[in-house]
Amino acid sequence: MNQDLLVEVLKRAAQRGATAADGYLVEETRFGASVRMGEIENISHSREQRLALRVFAGRASAAASTSDLSRESLERVVDEATALARITGEDPHAGLPDPSVLVERVPDLDLEDGGEDLSPEEKIEIARRTEAAALESDPRITNSEGAEYSNRHARYAYATSHGFVHGYATTSFGISVAPIASRNGEMQRDYWYSTSRKRARLEDPAAVGRTAAARALRRLGARKMKTVEVPVVFDPDTAASLVRSIAGAASGPSLYRRASFLLDRRGTKIASPAVTIVDDPLIPAALGSRPFDGEGLATRRSVLVEEGVLESYLLDTYSARKLGLESTHHAGRDGSGVSVSTSNLMLLPGKATPRELIGSVKNGFYVTELIGFGVNGVTGDYSRGAVGLWIENGELAYPVEEVTVAGNLLEMLAAIDGVGDDLVLRDRTVSPTLRIGRMVVAGT
Repeated sequence: MNQDLLVEVLKRAAQRGATAADGYLVEETRFGASVRMGEIENISHSREQRLALRVFAGRASAAASTSDLSRESLERVVDEATALARITGEDPHAGLPDPSVLVERVPDLDLEDGGEDLSPEEKIEIARRTEAAALESDPRITNSEGAEYSNRHARYAYATSHGFVHGYATTSFGISVAPIASRNGEMQRDYWYSTSRKRARLEDPAAVGRTAAARALRRLGARKMKTVEVPVVFDPDTAASLVRSIAGAASGPSLYRRASFLLDRRGTKIASPAVTIVDDPLIPAALGSRPFDGEGLATRRSVLVEEGVLESYLLDTYSARKLGLESTHHAGRDGSGVSVSTSNLMLLPGKATPRELIGSVKNGFYVTELIGFGVNGVTGDYSRGAVGLWIENGELAYPVEEVTVAGNLLEMLAAIDGVGDDLVLRDRTVSPTLRIGRMVVAGT
């Protein structure tokens, strides 16, 4: 990767009057192939490169980005950004991290698959096999929204005017399928997927297809419900969305804008003692792992919530300064600016099996899909459309649709009275099965 190009860009920024600057360079190659009912629907292949630049004139700053890395384009971007920084108002919290806190040694986290790439035909065949397994698993699987195989190879480099320059490479692979089940004129769809840094660690395509088919089939015969207040069990995928909501409320920008239900709650109890949430960017070959954050700070395992107590916020350098705190090394780079982002965020597992959690519920709701974005980050009020299965006498009895699960996130977190042992790192944010003691399930 052309790290020298970054260094040259930062030198030019200094020559144009910048007192400090940093740059982030991404080069990526993507491939995607989708099939539907065995026929190729779409094939895409792209190569992209992006350079994001921040320049500072004292405490004033400006950001710019470009995907054109020609000399003329880079010179223009640098000149425009430095000129803009000189006429921008000062912000006392702006500026690069202190050079002394930047990562000294970049750890090898095994984020790149070194194996030979497959041919496009082989990738298409994997998508076909995934879909075929779903269609062949049951005669009620009569249609499909398609299956997809995708892969991505990316290289990242970060440099500062202090002389820091480091980079790393990643790969990722994914397969997914969305089959449609039908019976007596009723149709239901569902999906399943597998993603990994290493192609060999993807789930078997046939297993992904069969799981997707089973998920679609269990939705046939879905009923509507009257409004009740009952225990609710969230499956791992839907439980992970609760963890994302907590991370959003704990992130620096939400806090300094005073738009978070976790404002001024650090060090206080926000959940049941069964809840511990950690962010660990150093897990080898995991999807969210990274050796340094978007500002060159060494990544490290951090505890967000420990046994129900909010131990930390998620901060980059700027939001930390705004809040009078230290960065937690959670800077992310997206476009030209710096944001706050997590890595491998997980709610740690408990000891109960999902079967035991469901079995402990006499009358309640098992959530398998959430719809819409009904979460108020300021108040924590929560209301989302849901699909799932009704629990009767500890058994999954029948499918349910067109209901809403509602509550307040702080009350929901306090009411978590069961945490499953089924944590799997199959995404960047994960959770085991969770049981919440009481929630409103609103129906007709």
